[in-house]
Amino acid sequence: MRIAVTGSKGQVARCLAAVGPSMGVDIVAIGRPELDLLHPETVLSALSAVRPDAIVSAAAYTAVDKAETERDLAFAINGAGAGAVAEAAVRCGVPILHLSTDYVYDGTKAGRYVESDPTRPVSVYGASKLDGERRVAAANADHAIFRTAWVYSPHGTNFVRSMLRLGESKERLSVVADQRGCPTSAEEIARALIRAARRMAADRDEKYRGIFHLTGSGEASWAEFAREVLHAAEAYGRPPVEVMPIASDQYPSVARRPANSRLSGEKLRQVHGIVLPDWRISTRKVVDILLGRSTPLTASCIGMGERQ
Repeated sequence: MRIAVTGSKGQVARCLAAVGPSMGVDIVAIGRPELDLLHPETVLSALSAVRPDAIVSAAAYTAVDKAETERDLAFAINGAGAGAVAEAAVRCGVPILHLSTDYVYDGTKAGRYVESDPTRPVSVYGASKLDGERRVAAANADHAIFRTAWVYSPHGTNFVRSMLRLGESKERLSVVADQRGCPTSAEEIARALIRAARRMAADRDEKYRGIFHLTGSGEASWAEFAREVLHAAEAYGRPPVEVMPIASDQYPSVARRPANSRLSGEKLRQVHGIVLPDWRISTRKVVDILLGRSTPLTASCIGMGERQ
């Protein structure tokens, strides 16, 4: 099986490239300039040249705060760009698996969000990703949209890497404690996407299409997430770091974040038989990779261009 992935530098794209060979899948990661979501005319030619069996739409504009002043750019990439990828998948005759986000919700629900809950984004980024979901669904019936949250990995910029960096030089850190979500490993996302892509390519049943929540098992606040990361680092001789819980209004940001980002993965379990590991297990695995105990994931794919 061959899967084309939009973007080549993002966390999920890099993890797909790393785990694909071990799962018997060729991953072709395509980024700029060959595929540029700001230039939709590049999308079909780049993807069709790969001759994929499925397409993972992973490239996105992810600068949450900057999106508040770069609305047009965010919507061009996350909205129109995602739609162009879905249209290309139709032309290629293959399913599209599109990555979305918890930010499509407003975070006011008391419990975990299910896929049928109303979407009410409170930021430009969330609104642009919701626009992308709608464009993907309108363009291509053969789609699965995966909403994920709090993504981390050994690659790029993410919360785990930030906590490890800050923990090297500080005795205490102030971390938001009134936002809760489901920390999710990009490696586990990649494995789940490959399983779902394989199923969708082989089985046309509509139940495998639609919207799914794809997050790590369990839940945490950002402060609890930080404590787990820093505690895992102590096994490598790092000194303890005290995590001081604070409220969101003590850590002001340009864009609003949902207070509740907890997503239910029950539909994904029932339909695709996929359950991601507890976030603590996956977090410790990433810390082990970053601090040297485990062998890091290495990419083995056909790379075409780059996307920052």
